[in-house]
Amino acid sequence: MKKIIYLTFIVFLISCKKEKIEEEKKPNILFIVVDDQGYSDFTPFKINDKYVVTPNIARLGEKGKVFTQAYVTAPVCSPSRAGFLTGKNQFRWDKPASWGPGLPDNVKTLPEYLKEVGYATAKIGKNDLGRNFHKNDVREYPTKHGFDEFLGFSAHAHDYWLNSQKIKDITPDPYGTSALLGPLMHNDEEKSYDEGYLTDIFSDEAITYIKKRDTTKPFFLMLSYSAVHHLIHEVPKKYLDKFGVKEIPNYHPDSLIAYGNKKAGTYAAYYDKYSRVGDLKSQDLRKYYLANLNSLDDNIGRVLNVLSEEKIDKETIIVFISDNGGSPLTGSNNRPLTGGKYSLWEGGIRVPMAIVWDEKVTPNSIQNDYVSATDILPTLAEAAGIKLKDSTIDGRSLLSKIDKNRLLVWKWQKNWAVRKGDWKLTNAKENHWKSEPTEFYIAPIVDNKELKLFNVNTDAGEREDLAAKYPEKVQELKKLYDDWYEANQGKY
Repeated sequence: MKKIIYLTFIVFLISCKKEKIEEEKKPNILFIVVDDQGYSDFTPFKINDKYVVTPNIARLGEKGKVFTQAYVTAPVCSPSRAGFLTGKNQFRWDKPASWGPGLPDNVKTLPEYLKEVGYATAKIGKNDLGRNFHKNDVREYPTKHGFDEFLGFSAHAHDYWLNSQKIKDITPDPYGTSALLGPLMHNDEEKSYDEGYLTDIFSDEAITYIKKRDTTKPFFLMLSYSAVHHLIHEVPKKYLDKFGVKEIPNYHPDSLIAYGNKKAGTYAAYYDKYSRVGDLKSQDLRKYYLANLNSLDDNIGRVLNVLSEEKIDKETIIVFISDNGGSPLTGSNNRPLTGGKYSLWEGGIRVPMAIVWDEKVTPNSIQNDYVSATDILPTLAEAAGIKLKDSTIDGRSLLSKIDKNRLLVWKWQKNWAVRKGDWKLTNAKENHWKSEPTEFYIAPIVDNKELKLFNVNTDAGEREDLAAKYPEKVQELKKLYDDWYEANQGKY
């Protein structure tokens, strides 16, 4: 009898231990960031453009939840990426609210939180916080803010084809912030690729990381693509053929004359020449964009497939987001939203977003209530069992009930916006940055610095300015914005 009781007790202890292990097991995290994807170019949305070919991105919608009103914190990459990396509006510390927010030492990042609870952390792809480009001994460099490993570039953009030491050695200006080429940064060194397409390279390296991971730890992999950013015409030939556009020769210092105010033979001249409407015609830009997006999608599919091959797909959270709205200069389609990248119109800050997590997030589901990219950090922190104690985090966990009346604020240079409930107030004035936008661009109904009020829940395209009709709502939202800004900006 004693023996039976003893064996029963042992079985009970083993069972408790097993339950504890299962309870403590943390999910892997794959955070996919894409660059400048148009709102209507996201196939999980029912309004998607019929010419878009992205079956793998569509899989994310089938397996998880898509967010139709997801907002980033800025309409350009550097501040936006600072926002979702920290869970905070980056203009809390960036007084100019512009391209270079940087990353203060006292602002904690998502990988730092995850590393503290046992995650292996890696970043592959674009790193851009707007300051200290090309340097690996600064806070803005991934291995200095929580990532164990980094392979990629630290700037706004990088040539898709020219990733070798050879091209760097013969280029007068290899170190631009957007016009950048040559070897990729790899931790404290560089890695040269004599062949290969950048989007393929990032995917290859991500697949290698997943396959060779330390299986004793959960991993956090931030796969930060530069597609579909300029230079949009740089795509493997099979995709160009598919969408009916011609190859354009790659840069070489001996083959390029001066362009604008850029010297002959410089990469900056080549980049300027092909990063605006002009030499690339508007009707062709859309086809180059679709080819670039199709290539990106195939690569995302390869990474998703390796999760299944490694039998970790069901224990891996996947987050997908675009860093800002589609650019008016690349052929992206933000319809039905007004404007695009560079502006605080909906087309600049409302972006594609999806989350996949087996048995925790309902597959093939849609969230129509508005959310923020700052919510990603607290969501993943909760999933990893982290209790956040920082009261200045602006995001909220998406695993909890969504507040349909929360306050969101934006500051971008001299433009600002505020949303609460259905209402958005803004003084947005468009900025095309380089040249005329493409044919898919929807211009604002009024392009001035005056206050404009919209019900963006029923009028996502911001076509009816209601400021004159509801002056009390204008004053209410203006005060909410002013009070938030006064209480929170410049405290770091």
